[in-house]
Order: sequence, then C-alpha cells, then structure tokens
Amino acid sequence: MYHCPVTFYLVGLPDEIARIIEDAQPQPSFTHHFTRSDEPEEALTAQASAIFADATGHDAAAWARAFAAHRQATTTVALIVTHDQVAAVEPYFNDIADLWIAPLSAAEAAWRFSHWQRACKRYADSWETGQYLEATINSIPSLVWYKSEDGIHHKVNDAFCATVNKTKEQVQGRGHAYIWDVEADDPACIESERQVMAAKATIVSEETVQTSDGTRLLTTYKSPLYNIDGSVMGTVGVGIDVTQERAYEDAIIEKNRTMETIFTTMECGVITHSLDGTRLLGINQAALDILGYESAEDLMAAGFDMVAPSVVEEDAAKVRDSIATLKNVGDSVSTEYRVRHDNGDIVHVMGNVKLIESDGELLLQRYLLDYTDKKKEEVRKERRQRDLIQALSEDYLLVCSFSLDTKAGEALRVSGERLRKLDELFAGELNLDGCLGGYIDEAVVDEDKAMLREALSAESLIARLAEGSRIHVNYRINHGDATEYCQATVVRGGDWPQAHNVVLGLRSVDVQTREEMKKKALLEEALTQANKANAAKSAFLSNMSHDIRTPMNAIVGFTTLAASRLDQPEKVEEYLNKIKSSSTHLLSLINDILDMSHIESGKVSLDEQPYNLVDLLDDLYSIIQAETSARQLYFSINTESVRHTEVRCDKLRINQILLNLLGNALKFTNPGGFIKVTLDELPGAPVGYGRYRFTVSDTGIGMSPEFVEHIFDPFERERTSTISGIQGTGLGMAITKNLVDMMHGTISVKSTQGKGTSFTVELTLQLACEGATAAAQEAKTQHVDPSHRLRHSRILLVDDNDLNREIAITLLEDEGFTVEYAVNGCEAVEKIMDAPSGHYQLVLMDVQMPVMNGYEATKAIRRLNDPTRAQVPILAMTADAFEEDRQKALRSGMNGHLTKPVEIDKLFEALDEVLS
Repeated sequence: MYHCPVTFYLVGLPDEIARIIEDAQPQPSFTHHFTRSDEPEEALTAQASAIFADATGHDAAAWARAFAAHRQATTTVALIVTHDQVAAVEPYFNDIADLWIAPLSAAEAAWRFSHWQRACKRYADSWETGQYLEATINSIPSLVWYKSEDGIHHKVNDAFCATVNKTKEQVQGRGHAYIWDVEADDPACIESERQVMAAKATIVSEETVQTSDGTRLLTTYKSPLYNIDGSVMGTVGVGIDVTQERAYEDAIIEKNRTMETIFTTMECGVITHSLDGTRLLGINQAALDILGYESAEDLMAAGFDMVAPSVVEEDAAKVRDSIATLKNVGDSVSTEYRVRHDNGDIVHVMGNVKLIESDGELLLQRYLLDYTDKKKEEVRKERRQRDLIQALSEDYLLVCSFSLDTKAGEALRVSGERLRKLDELFAGELNLDGCLGGYIDEAVVDEDKAMLREALSAESLIARLAEGSRIHVNYRINHGDATEYCQATVVRGGDWPQAHNVVLGLRSVDVQTREEMKKKALLEEALTQANKANAAKSAFLSNMSHDIRTPMNAIVGFTTLAASRLDQPEKVEEYLNKIKSSSTHLLSLINDILDMSHIESGKVSLDEQPYNLVDLLDDLYSIIQAETSARQLYFSINTESVRHTEVRCDKLRINQILLNLLGNALKFTNPGGFIKVTLDELPGAPVGYGRYRFTVSDTGIGMSPEFVEHIFDPFERERTSTISGIQGTGLGMAITKNLVDMMHGTISVKSTQGKGTSFTVELTLQLACEGATAAAQEAKTQHVDPSHRLRHSRILLVDDNDLNREIAITLLEDEGFTVEYAVNGCEAVEKIMDAPSGHYQLVLMDVQMPVMNGYEATKAIRRLNDPTRAQVPILAMTADAFEEDRQKALRSGMNGHLTKPVEIDKLFEALDEVLS
C-alpha cells in the first residue's frame, strides 16, 4: 500500500559501480531517482534520500563531515573508503549507515547494493505494519494495552489514555497503581494476568475501575504476548466499557420487574387471549378477582371462551357482540356487564377490548374495571334526583321533565290556581317550545316575555347547565289587576351530559321578592339618612370650630386685658365676670356634645324617684325668673288642671327637657315678649299612671316651615340674619327629643315666623304614693349644720394636675379647711396608712391618675384593717361627667361624685352633705 520514492546522490563513484546502482531493479513500492557529482555538494546532499560516495583518493573525513552537516535526518549514507581511511571517518559513524572497503569489485558492489535494498524493504514493511497496528488500536473505542510480565505498560491506545485521563508519555513505562491513581496494584488484575501467562490462553473477565468520570465496568480480554524465542513476555489486553450497556440491562430488568408488579397488583384487570378465546396468554390478579376465580387454570377449567362463565347470562351475548365489531389492529370497544360471584354478589364491570398484534399473531387485550361502587353512587344520585323532583313538586306550582334534545316532556305536578291556566297549557304530552311559549304569551308581562323565552330555550339551557347543576330565572306575570313575581328553576337530570334531561319548576316568589324589595328600600333609606347625618356632622364640626373658638377667644382676650389692668379693680372684676360667662357657655357647649354622644350610644338611663310636679315647676321658675326679668320678658307657669301632682320621674331629665325648651324661648324672644309654661293632666291614663302635657310657648321670632321639619335632627341650626349672632350647638332639640323618647313620650312643635313657637311634650308617669315625695324631700334636707366642723376638718386632696390642686386648695383653705395633697392613688393610700387614725375627715379623689387611679385607690382604702381609716368619706372630683361614671365611682366605694370644672356652690353642698 505504501509508496517509497528514493532520490540517490552518487558522489565520486566509478562509472561501473554507478551503473550497477542505476541499473538495479527497484524493490516493490519503491521508485529511484539519481543525481551525480564528483565531490559533495550541499544542495544535492540536502535533497538526497540515499547517498553513495567513493572517498578513496579524497579527504574522507571532510566528505563525511559534509554529509553529516547537510543531509536529512532520514538520509542513508554509504561511504567507500580504504582501510587506512576508516580511522579518519570514525567520528562520523553515527551519520554513516554503511562502510564499503575498497578495493571493491563490481560483483561485491552489486551484492552490497542489493543487500541495502532488501534492508530498506524490510524497514518499510515493518513501518507499514506498525502504522496499521497504531491506527487500528487508536481508532477503536475499547481500551488496548501491552504489558510486560512484571506489569509495566509498554504500549496503550488513545482510548486507554482518555479513560485514565493521562497522556501516553505518562502511562507507558508505568504500573497499574500509578495509572489508575490507586495506592497499590489491584491483586485481582495481577492474578488474572498471571493466569493468562501461565495458561498461555485468552481469559475474559469483568473488572470495575475508578476514573475521573466515576466507576466504570469493563469486560476485559487478556491474551499472552510471546517473545522471539516463543516464551511469554507479557500480556495484551482489550477492555470494553460496558457500563452503559449494563445500566441499560439493569434498567430493562427493573422496568420488566416493575411492569410485572404493576400488572399483577393493579386494580384494573388485564387479560390477553387468542382470537378464539382458547388460549389465555396472560391475566393479572385484579382480573381474576373481578371475574371471581382463584387462578388462570380455574378460569380455563370453568370453560372460558372469550367470555368468563361468571358473566351474567343476559350480558354475555352483549360482550360477544361487542368483540365481533373489532376488524382492524388498534380497534377497541367498551361495554358494561355484570359478573355474579359464587356467593351471589353482583359486580358491575366496565370492560374494554382492543385488537392487537404480537409476533405476527392477532390477539385480544381486555381491560376490566370494577365500578360497582360508582354504579351504586349513580343509583343513589338517581334516587336523590327523584327525591329532588318530589321536593320540587311540593314547593312548586308546576313541575315538568323535559329532554332538551327532543324537547319532549311530561308534567309531574300542575297546580294552576295561581299561575293562570297551567293545567291547560301543560296537559298531556308536552313540547318544550309549545307549552312554555303558550304560557309566556298567556301569563308573563310584556317586558319579561323575550327574556324568559330566551332563558328557557333548549340551546340556552344546555349551555348554562353545562356550567352548573341548576339555574333560576325570575320574571313577572299578570295576576288579575296586579303583578306577581315568579321564578323558574331548571335542574339537570342524573344522566347529564349523555342525555340532556332536565326538571323544570315554576313557583311564585311574590312574598319573598317584595320583602327583599322592602328591605332594599329600607337599606337605601338608611343610607340616605346616614349620608344626611354625615353631612350634618360635617356642618356641625364646622359650626363647633366657630362656636367653641368664640368663648375661648373671649376667655383668652379678657384674661389678657385683666392682666394688663391689675391697677383697675373695677375693670378686672368686669373682665372676670365676662370670663366666667364665657366659661359657662363653653361648658354648656361641651356638655351638649357629650350628652348627645351618650344618648346615641345608649349609655343614659333614667333615675326615677318620687317627686311633686308642681314643686318641679316652681323650682324651674326660680331658675328662670331672674333671666327673664333681666331680658324684660313676661314669664308664667300654669298648673291648675293637675289633679295628681306626686309621680315617680327622673327630675333631672325632665328639668333638662324643660330648660332646653325654655332656653330656646329665652334666646329667640325679644324684650317685651311672653314665655309661658303650662302643665295639664290628660284623661285616658292606665291605672296607677297619669298622662301629663307640658307646653312651652313664646311670642318670639318663630321658625321657618323648612326648619321645623328638621328641628329635632342633630346638629341642625336655622341660619337667618335675625339669629346669626345667637350661639348654640344644634344639639339641644335632638337631646330633648331623645330624652322624651327614653321616657316613652312624644314631643311636637308649632311655629310661625314673626309670631312665636309652641313645644308640647306628653309623658305618661307612674303615680307615687301619697306622702312619698314629702318623705324623700325630708330625708334629703335633714342634716346637722356642719358649719361648726367645716373649719376644723382636714381634707386629703388627690390630683395629679398642679393647677387643679392649686385651685382646689385655695378654695378649701379660704373656707377654713386644712388641706393636704397626694399626686396619685398610691401616694394617697400611703398617706392615709401613715397618718394617725381619723387624721383625715374627707378625701377628694381624682379618677384618672398615673401609678394608681382613683377607683383602685378607693378600693385599697376600703380594704384597710382599721375601720376608721377604711370608712373615711371619699368624693370623686373628676372630668368623667356621665351617669355611668357616677355609678362606677359609687361601686368602687366612693360616697359621692363631683364633675370638673367644679362649681363652688356644688362643691360645698357636697361637702356639707358628706360631712353631715
């Protein structure tokens, strides 16, 4: 295969020898080319493949040196020299392939050249063999190695190097441990190679090796290598990497094992048999269980021939007929049938048969699924469906069943008493479009006809029932002169969607619909009222910003003026009076707001006690008379028609009602006007009760009709130029109305602009026993004059606010009291415990304080072991001003309750009562 062209360079050769060389026949695969010169030439030397030169008669050493310097590395040099010249060329023996000793005959020259040719041929053939071997072992993917008998690798292929991740230079000449990166040679590997060399035979084995890619499994073929003398000098090995193949084999085995497990354990039965049913090729346990047999042998022995003998007789023919429909490979058919077990149990089977081909043979593959539970559930659903239809029949005036596919139906219940002519329209065999169309045309209001006709069409029902099991459609019918609300309900049948069967019911929902409409209207009204209330509150906040700032401005302004005129006592007194007046007005504003808040939240309760109504109005006259005189108004009270004066009532709240009404009369009546209060006892009261009418009338400026409609709404105030300067919260009338409502009374108003206003309050009050009022008053007024002890009493004032303490201490000391103070409840308890028993005659207790509040402090004092200390009178003096605050104070053990800001008269009245 190889081709070897040889360029001969003949230097100084005699013609006879030169012709012998030139005439020699080339060896196979060789070709010759010749050049000549008498002496060595550098260019020709460099081009030559073989140089033959006759150095006799020349400087042999110089010629040898010239050839050595300029020849190619593979160029062969044959030099003819005499015996005497051998020593001269000895330094160049490495560059000279052969020495021919002169004199040289033609025959010897021919022989020597022929010998040289054969040597070249042997070298070329050997090179070709080596090329073949190298190319072969390096091209195969298996590992190839040559090892000496001592285990040294002398030659390996590329696949070997790739596996061990080393170069040939690193591998060749090294042993097993180094190459495979292990601590010592593998004993099993050494032993197998020893056996190969001993037996002089090839041995096949499997070996596991570790590589950079992980563990690899090799199938190795190891054979002996023979020396020249025929002795074994080593081994040659071929290793085939079968890691992936073995993994595939293991995976296939595992898959087969898994499939076998699935096949034998799966709930679905599987059977494979011949077309005629005489050969059973495979059956799993699930199929045997479903069919009722212990084993495949039992099934065949029982007479299996396409259909198991346990299949119910009337179903067996159906199964055979379904199998007969299979014509082509891949065809399949499903059918339901029943199996009867030996114990009488019926198993419902969903079966599927498929025509398959295996190894050129047509087979039937069967799948069996036990759906007995599902069948029972279907039966239960059908029963529920029937129950539903029955329930509909009870609640609905009309119940029908229809097939939406054929539109045919039947009436299950008809009651046409209220839904007009139902018994006529839904009699006999029904057609969905016909009977419903007639009903819609006959009974439904015009506005709803198109909607109901579309909603109850077969197409619409199929589409909507695909999304849910039932639908409702509301509509209206003409019922005499009135309109009645009705509802159509459509429910899917149990066999949906295989068959689009439905149950239709019509019923009246007039009562429910009108109730819902009423609720909706009430909600809308409530929303409107809430929006109005929010708007009113917004207006109120705007008003309050002005109304509260007005007295605050006066307080700040007159305080500044008083401070700048301390040398003018009259002016200072005038300013202080105005500050007091503004403070009183500001307090009334705040009280109105808080009162309204508590009334709306339901926190206000009535405290009914025996009282005389005439006395109540007399007290009212005393309160109002001074102001009416100052305003130049005529004020009168008339109680002549009252027969029963003693009643049980909440005097405070009735006073509040009347004072609110009189307050408006005072504000809106000009000088010279009249204000009158009339109390009448009305007939018709229940036994033990009296009906009373309080009338408060004035000749003031009156109110507009528009405002009268909203006078009792919170935050409402009339805006006219006449009253723009009159202050108020807009809550007085709302508070009054709420208090009257709490007493289960009524209040009304009549007013004419420019003429005046009249308020009428009617209350039904329980009559009190004769003398009960007098006894209550006597018990209230009997006390020992405390004046002799006031100046000697010691009071403990408990308040965390410095200014409050300073005011209270000054007021009390001015009246002769000795005052000590504490800044929180804990300190107050400690002072009482540390002081001698009876040291304090009274405790004025704030409620909201740090460390310990007033309620907790009072309870702690009441728990003291010393009775005198524990029973010391305690009055709450707090900004918590409501009835529930008073009740809480009393429950904690306090003796009374004063609200801040403290009015001096009320303070000493309370001290008088407690110290008595």
